[in-house]
Amino acid sequence: MIKINAITVPEGSGDELAKRFAASTGAVDGQDGFEGFELLRPTDGRNQWLVVTRWRDEAAFDAWVRSPAFAHGHAGADRPAPHGGPVSVSSELWSYDVAGGLPV
Repeated sequence: MIKINAITVPEGSGDELAKRFAASTGAVDGQDGFEGFELLRPTDGRNQWLVVTRWRDEAAFDAWVRSPAFAHGHAGADRPAPHGGPVSVSSELWSYDVAGGLPV
């Protein structure tokens, strides 16, 4: 199961978003059912960054969202960037199952 959080990031806030994710990624590492994480920076002029996580199943993801580690990892997410503006202005959570391809 793959969960993708598509985060709309204002101009000039991407580095701060990456810094915050780097500081909080350890919180999910030991979560039962967690299989991997990637933060994808756009290279084509878009302002939407993607947080891609892999989970054993929906139940494992739901347990993570309800966990104290999730709350701790997302604390301060609404804190402004150093330039005073927001780090993100919106996000959408997408959910996928792998339907084909080669193992990663």
